[in-house]
Amino acid sequence: ARGGALLLGAGLAVTLIVAGFGGEAALSTNAFCTSCHSMSYPAQELKKSSHHGALGADPGCKDCHIPQGLSNFHLALSTHVYDGARELFLEWRHDYSTIEKFDERRLDMAHYARMNLKRWDSVTCRACHKDPRPPGNDAKAAHEKMQTQGATCIDCHQNLVHKKVPETDL
Repeated sequence: ARGGALLLGAGLAVTLIVAGFGGEAALSTNAFCTSCHSMSYPAQELKKSSHHGALGADPGCKDCHIPQGLSNFHLALSTHVYDGARELFLEWRHDYSTIEKFDERRLDMAHYARMNLKRWDSVTCRACHKDPRPPGNDAKAAHEKMQTQGATCIDCHQNLVHKKVPETDL
């Protein structure tokens, strides 16, 4: 009986791990993210941004909005669970049938995304921008704040991909 319980427990653990990683991968695709009509607007903005196609990179939704990698898996899971439930509720509650209706809530959505990046110390930015060395003395001084004052990428770099909204929150 004890061996059967251990085998059952091991099988359950493997199943949960596979489901966790598989589910995470499935929920991180652009197709899934844009399956809600409202997210088709930001997806189009991404394709027109300087980040899309830059140096051969075509980032997807997950590259900026979902922390990647095994060391950030807990952040990815919590983001999908909490933010996913939140976004599904907001999708149900609000009418995003036109870009104008979407824009009515754009500032709130931008603020929430920026706060995630701030909370994560811009880990998704740093996945691609590993050791930024900007030209110019002002930019170099600003980047030193990341080491000396706890600043993070999103504190200064906003409105890079999606439609511009006021930078009132950082």
